[in-house]
Amino acid sequence: MDVTRLAAQDARRTARALGEARGAVLAGGQPKVAPRPVIRESWDRALRGGVDPDHDFRADLLSREEVEQRRQTSRLRHVLPVLHEGLLQFADSAQHIVVVTDAEARVLWREGSATGLRRADGQGLGIGGDFSEEVVGTNGIGTPLVARRPVQVVSAEHLVRTLDGWVCTGAPITDPRDGQVIGAVDVSGPLEAHHPATLALVGSVAKLAEARLRDLHLTSLERLRAIAAPVLARIGGRAVAVDADGWTAAVTGMPYTNRLALPRSLSPGRNRLPHLGPCQVEPLPGGWLIRPSAEPGAADDSTRVVLDLAHARRSTVTASGGASSWTQELSPRHAELLYLLALHPAGRTAAALADDMFGDPARTVTVRAEMSRLRRYMGAFLEHRPYRFTEGTEVEVLLPVDPLDLLPHSTAPAVVRARSGPGSSPRG
Repeated sequence: MDVTRLAAQDARRTARALGEARGAVLAGGQPKVAPRPVIRESWDRALRGGVDPDHDFRADLLSREEVEQRRQTSRLRHVLPVLHEGLLQFADSAQHIVVVTDAEARVLWREGSATGLRRADGQGLGIGGDFSEEVVGTNGIGTPLVARRPVQVVSAEHLVRTLDGWVCTGAPITDPRDGQVIGAVDVSGPLEAHHPATLALVGSVAKLAEARLRDLHLTSLERLRAIAAPVLARIGGRAVAVDADGWTAAVTGMPYTNRLALPRSLSPGRNRLPHLGPCQVEPLPGGWLIRPSAEPGAADDSTRVVLDLAHARRSTVTASGGASSWTQELSPRHAELLYLLALHPAGRTAAALADDMFGDPARTVTVRAEMSRLRRYMGAFLEHRPYRFTEGTEVEVLLPVDPLDLLPHSTAPAVVRARSGPGSSPRG
């Protein structure tokens, strides 16, 4: 059943069919019309987390002070004009509202008519409200944040029955600097006012917001480059200027790399960094000046890698050993790759990884490209031919309590198998 098109043609029939499907699933039966996979997976997560479909639970709203603090520190504040312009037709609608949340699904900004906002207040969609899946079940904010892709939730596709009158369409917004999901944008309105093109529009606007963030990042790198260039020319030797996220603005006396893996809390003075070894770190406006003091190619003594997949919306890898330690937030694809390599200590060929990830061993070009990106910061711990962790590297994988919560955004066949049945345990 094409839910979005049917809802636009016959709202009552759609609501009835979706309500019957939800009721059958909750009763443990087999619905006549199966819910969409993204919806069924979300229902399962929310039910395992204890969400009651018949209880309209609301978390407390954040205080005004907390909301303002989150607004001031959120990178989303830079893209509000893009979101407003792209979704203005909904913000001006008498029936819809536009909501912008942070990565925890807390409402930071919203727009809409007085009527739409009053209706939203009655459903807990006020400023500071919590619309994570863990609190209100399947919805157009929390579900896209977990699935990491645009999702439209129509009527009784919401798990909590009191939200049946809504169609909520949301998309996550990812900061291109570090691949981190920083929030979501959502358009919500009544079922009878639904339009099938809403999902495509919201997804496109989210991509425009990400493009704006990318432009702002490039501008900041240009400013740092202008500051660093005369400094590098004066000091000579090997040195690199990077921004706070490790992106390279300027380099001298050493090979150029797009990005360096930096510790979560880097401080001036003597440090030890992956690939570079001992370094002298000095602050620059908007970044750091890093001067390696070891010979090129000096070995990094980090020997332990911890892959943290325990959280639905955030995966990280931490490398440590000796006096150095650093943590990198992972993109969904890199989280999948490192998990698959941890499952197979002996290594995987590009064809085997392609089969694990796409069910198609011929997609080796895609795998090699992603592994090349991954090795930019994990190169000291990864080998190729076949791809595997280096000998002597201790690898630990932190998994969610419930195996079904493993990388919930992933559709990789190997990950799906690991969720649903017994399989190889990553070494640790």
